Amino acid sequence: MEARLKGTASPELIEGITKLYRVIHSGGVEGRLLSLVHLRVSQINGCSPCVFASVASAKKAGETDERLHHVVAWRETSFFTDEERAALALAEAATRIQDGAPGVTDEIWDHAADHFTGEQLNAITMEIALTNFFNRINHTIREQAGKTW
Repeated sequence: MEARLKGTASPELIEGITKLYRVIHSGGVEGRLLSLVHLRVSQINGCSPCVFASVASAKKAGETDERLHHVVAWRETSFFTDEERAALALAEAATRIQDGAPGVTDEIWDHAADHFTGEQLNAITMEIALTNFFNRINHTIREQAGKTW
């Protein structure tokens, strides 16, 4: 399967995405947690380039293989903190809207709000949205894991 787009993105597009990343990463959420959120959203969407990138990013931030292998089954393990569980639940609920799931319920949002400030919730929400954005682009253009990341 060949990627559908050749060439590079416009400088304006790269600048805009770079600004979004700066805002997300200045929101007071640890980089490791943002990588876990990115990984879980990408797993749900089946986006191999983003799974590849989020694992590499998480490892650079000090994440362990054991935890990375269990993100897909985070509910069934003891490897994650309550804060991480709240972020992963939010990520799943915000991503699985096409599955007919109820989306982000008050219970899910309130649980996340118990663990994060408003600024941190904004950063996590933007990480979820931006990951879904990239997942869909990669799916559309048939980007392959490890090719350009």
